[in-house]
Amino acid sequence: MDGLLRTIFPCFPIKRGIQLPDETVKYQHISEKTAFQRPISPLDDEKLRLRSDEAALSIVSAMLDADKNGPSLDATIQSLVHAAGGWSEYLATKILAALEAVLRAGEPLNGAMKEASDKASEGLKMTEGFAADHPEATAVFCTVIALGVLVILAPYVVEWLGFIAGFGELGPLEGSWAAAWQARGWTAAMKYIRPVWLTHSGEKKDFEVYSCHVSPDGKRLVTAAGDGFVRIWSTDAIYNAPDSSYTKPKQLCSMSNHSGTIHSVRFSGTGKYLASGSDDRIVCIYYIDPSPPSEFATFGSNEAPPVENWKISRRLIGHDNDVQDLGWSYDSSILVTVGLDSKVVVWSGYTFEKLKTLVSHQSHVKGLTFDPANKYFATASDDRTIKIWRFTPPGPNSGPHDQMNNFQLEKTISAPFVASPLTTYFRRCSWSPDGNHIAAANAVNGPVSSVAIINRGAWDGDINLIGHEQPVEVCAFSPRLFTRNDPAKKPFDPKTSPVHTVIACAGQDKALSVWITTNPRPLCITQELAVKSISDLAWTPDGKTLIVTSLDGTVIALVFETSEIGHEVSLDENEKALAKFGAGRRGAGIVEGTDGLLLEEKSKEGEMRGVEGRMGALMGDAAVMTNGNGVSVQSQGLLINGTGATSALTNGQAHDQDTPRPEEQFPKAKEDPNAAKLERLKSRVTITKDGKKRIAPLLVSSAGNESSLPRTQLMASSSNQGAQNDQPQAILDLSKPFDGLPKGGLASLLLGNKRRLAAVEGVEDDHVEKRIVIASQDGAIPILSNTTNGLLPAKNVVAPAGQQPTPEFIRPAITNPNLTVSQVRLAVPKIRSHIVQSFGGSGVAGNANNSDQSTQTEVMIEARNPTQVSITGKAHDQEPCRVTVTKRGQPVFQDYLPRSALLVTGNKDFWSIACEDGSVYAWTPVGRRLINALVMESQPVVLECQDQWLLCITAAGLCYVWDMTHLSSPHPPVSLAPILDIATHSLQEHPTKAPAITGARLNSEGRIVITLTNGEGYAYSPSMFVWQRLSELWWMVGSQYWNSTDSSVGNLRSTSALGNDTSSSNVSAGVIPFLERTTTNETLARGRAQVLNRLVKQLLSREGFEGFESGVSIAHLENRIAAAMMLGAKDEFQVYLYMYAKRLGVEGLKMKVEELLRGLLGGIYEDLGEEGRGKAKAKAKTRVRNAEDRHWGNETDMLCGWPRRELLKGVTLILGKNRDLQRITVPYAKVLGVMEEQEGDAMVT
Repeated sequence: MDGLLRTIFPCFPIKRGIQLPDETVKYQHISEKTAFQRPISPLDDEKLRLRSDEAALSIVSAMLDADKNGPSLDATIQSLVHAAGGWSEYLATKILAALEAVLRAGEPLNGAMKEASDKASEGLKMTEGFAADHPEATAVFCTVIALGVLVILAPYVVEWLGFIAGFGELGPLEGSWAAAWQARGWTAAMKYIRPVWLTHSGEKKDFEVYSCHVSPDGKRLVTAAGDGFVRIWSTDAIYNAPDSSYTKPKQLCSMSNHSGTIHSVRFSGTGKYLASGSDDRIVCIYYIDPSPPSEFATFGSNEAPPVENWKISRRLIGHDNDVQDLGWSYDSSILVTVGLDSKVVVWSGYTFEKLKTLVSHQSHVKGLTFDPANKYFATASDDRTIKIWRFTPPGPNSGPHDQMNNFQLEKTISAPFVASPLTTYFRRCSWSPDGNHIAAANAVNGPVSSVAIINRGAWDGDINLIGHEQPVEVCAFSPRLFTRNDPAKKPFDPKTSPVHTVIACAGQDKALSVWITTNPRPLCITQELAVKSISDLAWTPDGKTLIVTSLDGTVIALVFETSEIGHEVSLDENEKALAKFGAGRRGAGIVEGTDGLLLEEKSKEGEMRGVEGRMGALMGDAAVMTNGNGVSVQSQGLLINGTGATSALTNGQAHDQDTPRPEEQFPKAKEDPNAAKLERLKSRVTITKDGKKRIAPLLVSSAGNESSLPRTQLMASSSNQGAQNDQPQAILDLSKPFDGLPKGGLASLLLGNKRRLAAVEGVEDDHVEKRIVIASQDGAIPILSNTTNGLLPAKNVVAPAGQQPTPEFIRPAITNPNLTVSQVRLAVPKIRSHIVQSFGGSGVAGNANNSDQSTQTEVMIEARNPTQVSITGKAHDQEPCRVTVTKRGQPVFQDYLPRSALLVTGNKDFWSIACEDGSVYAWTPVGRRLINALVMESQPVVLECQDQWLLCITAAGLCYVWDMTHLSSPHPPVSLAPILDIATHSLQEHPTKAPAITGARLNSEGRIVITLTNGEGYAYSPSMFVWQRLSELWWMVGSQYWNSTDSSVGNLRSTSALGNDTSSSNVSAGVIPFLERTTTNETLARGRAQVLNRLVKQLLSREGFEGFESGVSIAHLENRIAAAMMLGAKDEFQVYLYMYAKRLGVEGLKMKVEELLRGLLGGIYEDLGEEGRGKAKAKAKTRVRNAEDRHWGNETDMLCGWPRRELLKGVTLILGKNRDLQRITVPYAKVLGVMEEQEGDAMVT
């Protein structure tokens, strides 16, 4: 453009040396921080704008009416300018625009205007060669002619536009309209490509093109249009469109799998899949088949034969109206679709299962964009809001139940869209490649259409891109970062060469604007680029080519030069910019040789096998079972109408007669004890009101424990079945208190809130229901009595009067005087008249699912305390406490105690009773006293037993644990003062309420487990003589691995469900999940996480806390591993260890990985010799208080009940797919012989 101006302007007869007026606006450089901000206009007053618009039209009319150029015309122009309030750049641009409109109209000119126009046109004759070489610049010549006319008739207008004396020789005034216009050198340098064949052509017209996208490798362009076709084009053919000698295929494939207009089409981030959404409410997923395509076109179609073999993989049904837009996360883990049904649907990027439906918008959702750091995505809707959703990428085996707490609403933004029009077809927004900004389409700034720039973290923004006359429908950031300096000549330094981004905007005004963040004005504005609205924009991966689609059917490619948008910096700079937001894009390093590739394949094959099995189960292909190693395998026979098909039949004959039957390959399934009952329920006959007999329908939910419907998730309710979901969960929304009871309270929870009204004598059912409906009007809630027969209207009840019945307790217990000086004071139970406790035959509560009732022998212990009536008349002469144990109603033994009983407990090994005076008694199962009375310092308040262990907590806060088999104690009495935070509460100016105990229990090793009202869970370590905090609120609000709906080891059964098996493999199973569930319930019930939750949300977006969420999540897993090792929870230890190893691999923490592998290796490959073994045994004898395998440094080949080799092998396979860590993991894999194993023996994690 600069060369064009230097050629044209010397041809114009102009006066030189004209001085600008004193009130000239002075422009300055705009800093990078305010690069997006609109320059302040000297005419912010609306009235002045209107007067300037009228004056511009009057000045152009005066030029048309003038017979000749001279003082008379100058005087007329000056008077009109004076009436408008004086000269301004705004007035000058309006005069130029009005003059351009006159010249485009082609009306005949007269007088001074004709003379000036002819002279300007003569100056353009010198550029005929340029115009022939650059036909795309033809539209600019109209502006040049208009400038030439103004130079002759009104030079002040040209100077106010920014052309200073000398014009093309000295250049325009910096920051002026002239500078911005002349900066559009792209019209001379940018390559404009519009191939004739690049369209969705029909018989009579070209179809509207609604969407386009470029593949991650930059080799394919996909377009979607109103003809229902998805077409894939070669980008190489587009670049070579002007070359007539180019003969390679142009269209690679075309697919027609929709029955309507296709609104959106997008490649996945990996390029493996392609998704399209249409107004037929269906989303189609395509993949490329490596096999060669058909050489012939589809019958009845004039389409060219396909070059690539793209096939449809899935049809996703989840919307109730048109699918308007869709997008993939940057790691392709999820696909999100939005539509006119106001829904946002999240699909798994691995199995394409629907993970969650977000119903938060109040109107049509027309656009979305993903955060390149993979932390958020944003949706734009006609409810004039943009909603920011926070998510954690799900794993390959994740299902909807695993993602219940994922995809949480982070922020709703409405300020820039309060008055935005509802006439746009799309609201396609875009996220900047550095993750700092969102460009939101269809925003408004006062009465002007704009593009709002929203800042990350604070989710606000006062920056707007202004210049479009009508609403903007689509924005697109270039995927690369750019700099003005050439990195090839000078090493890139962000301090001396700041980076910038490039953004393109388009919409209903058929104009395209391109902005760079270091300029306050657009790099270019292309008017009338298309005949109809521009529908979509897509950049190529190198960030230099922009694809534009329009509703007039055109597809245009604009190729930018380096001199216009800058030099692209390396992708490492993108990674550095995203790293501060916690973007984890590790694991794609260089392979450490062939051994690394083999290890990577072994690591991935188990994971993919689990995914394939999961997809098969979701599609109903076959039953999925697991082998002993946890490997998902397909059953040999497919289920056909409920029966197993042993083999495929052809003409009634089996293919392979030697194929073994399923019953020979697999053990016979265990009969369901509820099957007979279920069959009876299915054939239950009921009699209707008219006397007809009908078979009562059986609800699916009542058909036993297993549903007959296709599962949406592979359940993990049975032991060691299915793949574990070890993916982190989203942070809970703890900003509001939680009420765990349904509407109607406890009665509704127990009896249901859908109960039918009970029949009332003399009143028909419909009359009773009408009474309830009338009482429910205006939002009132009728009061009903929930009786055993149904719901009855409540009746007035006379208030009780006179003497009231005696409650179940007799009196408060007499407390010990030492409680007056004790810092810990626990409430003492009241004396009850009758204490009864029953047990199963084994002393443990029976299994509800066990149908063998003969094994559940009822054993009951009963303690009857004396009443306050004296038998001799003296206050101290009362009856003794009677203790009776019965079995099947027959007495086993009876004993008497001199003091009233407070607490009773027992199991198959012993019975125990705690009395009012602080003494504890114990008997054998047949009534022999085990030990003398144990005298406590105060009254017992908790008495629990587990196997041979007995726990007693006194009112003074001391915990006693005894081994009733060996009559010993594993540790001295321990105080509850540390975990009750006594020091903090007792040292304050005024006494405050400390947390209370909500539960106390023992595990099968005699470890004390305590839960408190503040949600924290503790266990006492007898080897270290200290309390250890296993669960707390901090992990709940900060860790991604917290799961409030179920434990992350949900398939592990508790110890009580394992019968008499109390080996080390079952010790404490379920204690850690139990404590974490208790923390969740206590916190939600009291709403105590409000402050901490707000703090965490603020920290996530602050500088210096980029790794906060990741750090807390890793620390939470380390806390779980330490707790499982201390408690001896074998199964939980393995699950948490593998979760920890997987997270370390994702984060790429090499030092922790190396330390973990060394800790697992231990001394299993060291030959100690006889002397070394003797020292090891002697050292082991000194550790009598802790099991040998309960710490990382033990010298055995076991760790928490697992062989070290097995654990090390599993961790090595998990880490094997992370190439950055293969230099560490490959040597361990070689020692373990992982690569030499057969494929079928590969371990699956």
